[in-house]
Amino acid sequence: MEPKDSPIPRWSLGSSSGLHYGSFVNSLSSLTPRAEETEEPAISQRRSYIAVAVLCYINLLNYTERYTIAGVLPDIQQFFGINDGTAALIQTVFICSFLLLAPLFGYLGDRYNRKYIMIGGLIVWLVTAAGSSFVTESHFWLLMLLRGMVGIGEASYSTIAPTIIADLFVGTKRSMIICIFYIFIPVGSGLGYITGAGVASLTGDWRWALRITPILGVVGLVLLVFLCPNPPRGAAETHGEGVSGQSSYLEDVKYLLKNKTYLWSTLGVTATAFLSGALAFWMPTFLSRAQVSQGLRPACVEEPCDSTDSYIFGAVTVLTGILGGILGSGLSRWLREKFPKSDPLICASGLLGAAPCLFITIFVASTSIPATYVFIFFSEILISLNWAVMADILLYVVIPTRRATAEALQISVGHLLGDAGSPFLVGAISDALSKSKPVSPEWSFHSLKYSLLVCPVVGILGGLFFFLSSLYIIGDRKAAAQLVEGGPREPQDPSSEPPIELSNGDKTNHEDNLSQSI
Repeated sequence: MEPKDSPIPRWSLGSSSGLHYGSFVNSLSSLTPRAEETEEPAISQRRSYIAVAVLCYINLLNYTERYTIAGVLPDIQQFFGINDGTAALIQTVFICSFLLLAPLFGYLGDRYNRKYIMIGGLIVWLVTAAGSSFVTESHFWLLMLLRGMVGIGEASYSTIAPTIIADLFVGTKRSMIICIFYIFIPVGSGLGYITGAGVASLTGDWRWALRITPILGVVGLVLLVFLCPNPPRGAAETHGEGVSGQSSYLEDVKYLLKNKTYLWSTLGVTATAFLSGALAFWMPTFLSRAQVSQGLRPACVEEPCDSTDSYIFGAVTVLTGILGGILGSGLSRWLREKFPKSDPLICASGLLGAAPCLFITIFVASTSIPATYVFIFFSEILISLNWAVMADILLYVVIPTRRATAEALQISVGHLLGDAGSPFLVGAISDALSKSKPVSPEWSFHSLKYSLLVCPVVGILGGLFFFLSSLYIIGDRKAAAQLVEGGPREPQDPSSEPPIELSNGDKTNHEDNLSQSI
């Protein structure tokens, strides 16, 4: 890996810059850069769109592989003979390795060739994801180890890919591309359930479900090697010239800790991840147990189990992910010019609206499965409003040379307090409740139902976090725009005299006098 990217950037955002974080003099017009309208981009538009297509394809596979496990979870529980809490550890171990290594890849992504880092991580992901499908019945610990190593590969990609998109596009075009990129999170998640359940049903073996995405991932690796560039950091905002950074990792962290929008929105992202992780992992199982409780189907006692709910929930997740992502991004672009605080308020509205829908979903499942799916649809479409908007907030309140670090730390916190623990927490509460009464299919459903009540509470907290971030977003966005667009310049003293603006005639006389003096 080359420690320095080329060409040498014009702007320097190192710690020696005279412009400190929080100082700015640009007008509100700087919040919507229009570099692509005035200068030729450093990388051609055609090549940029091809790179985005490759990154979106890999992102789709990323999340398809991640949630294939949830699509065949009942089969895995039967095969290894594990309870709810132990089954949830499969996802928890994966997320823990993911979040622990994200800061490392963020540090590397701000300093070294990002394309090479993603290629190395993707190779690790492909090998370990395929290897986890060959684990035997007596080696459940090996499955856990391999799932943890899958998180290494995904951490490198998820941390760096959005920063490359940010350096290819700017302004409203960047918002649109980010929307498309993040739509593939719920779409990939939904396809994970469908792929897992479908392949397991066709082959009669859940292991084959874990082999499909690594095969498709090889294609993504080849495309990444030959079609994805490594643009200069900040290229989109600086007319292709890029920016350089000489700050230490500690200085990067201090910068982010002063950014209140980043801090509060990270907590909001954490709440969103908590909901997504818990629902994605447990909802198909919850719906299956609800139907067993109502006598609509027999309990699963041997694999393969009935996968109908995985198919339906996967389809709902795909549809709501697309609709929610488009709706959230469209609202953001429409309201941003009129209401600069609109982005965090859209995210707050999504989570606060999802909370009552989730509450109704949990309790209506006891009586009506169709009504349950209706409220699942509304819950997921409201949560999906956030994906693209949350990512866009980070990209425009953080300077380019610190975006990978910001992405990494947000991923770490979001997963550590969010979807790393939420599946295990719900499963542990369910196991604890199930022990209070004799084992039965009906009580197994109710114990899981009561454990899912933690989700609406977290949704309300997440909405409050995004509301708090809206109080600081205008100032933090101006500060980041000034650092990138204005370059390093000393802040003006408010008490100093205003600058003198010369007319054309005055400028000519001034230049003649200056020539005579010389």
